[in-house]
Amino acid sequence: MSQSASSPDAPSRNGAPRYIAHRGLSAQAPENTLAAVRAAHAAGCDWVELDVQLLGDATPVLWHDAGLKRCSDGRGKLLNLDAPRAAQLDVGAWFSEAFRGERMATLEQMLALIVELDMGLNLELKVCRGRNPIELARTALPPVLEALPPERLIVSSFDRHALTAARALEPDADRLRLGVLDDKAPKLWWRETERLSAYSLHLDWRKLKVKRAHEIVDEAVKLFCYTANDPGPFDKLWDWGVDGVISDDPTRFVVHAARAPTAKDRE
Repeated sequence: MSQSASSPDAPSRNGAPRYIAHRGLSAQAPENTLAAVRAAHAAGCDWVELDVQLLGDATPVLWHDAGLKRCSDGRGKLLNLDAPRAAQLDVGAWFSEAFRGERMATLEQMLALIVELDMGLNLELKVCRGRNPIELARTALPPVLEALPPERLIVSSFDRHALTAARALEPDADRLRLGVLDDKAPKLWWRETERLSAYSLHLDWRKLKVKRAHEIVDEAVKLFCYTANDPGPFDKLWDWGVDGVISDDPTRFVVHAARAPTAKDRE
């Protein structure tokens, strides 16, 4: 959502993306699909957040769960699939009839679309129980780094082994911007950001406290909050210095910001 710096949907003052569409525009399309990214782009979103995992044959795909049941017509575990079998799944009909026939996106397909639409990507290295975080980082990151410029990429994860492997692959923090995912920042939160030369912290907006937010902002670490869908209660977090919100529908925040009274209006 890029307009002039004075518009309510402009990037935050330090250049970090202000609005990121969670798993694509997942309020309006099936999550982590090409359709969800196209919907995000059509709605004016510049950035999307997506989850990457590996199939059993090590093909990187965009998928959140360990299993298939919630978001497809299949059953079982993702790790038991190879690419040909994954391509047969319908991953859209569960959301609505309009998306029947949508297929699971490979990372290769998704990167081609992101490049075509000139979008930014927050890619989460999704490490489910029993999966290998180092293999995921070593497999998924090289094509991503080749496809996207640094200013249009943030790679995040809850898994510290995945982040460590990612930093080992690309030691240059300007070339690979890492995001440390957590539910809330621990007291010594800076230990991990310094160790990983991290660009950002990604925290649950409901658990963020003003004191911690100010500490993070003062250390020049970017601060993103997930997964907020009601812009009203989120307003105070902007005042705390939060850089961006990860939302199922960022357009709600844009509309809310446009309607908010200005300082002149309040005089």
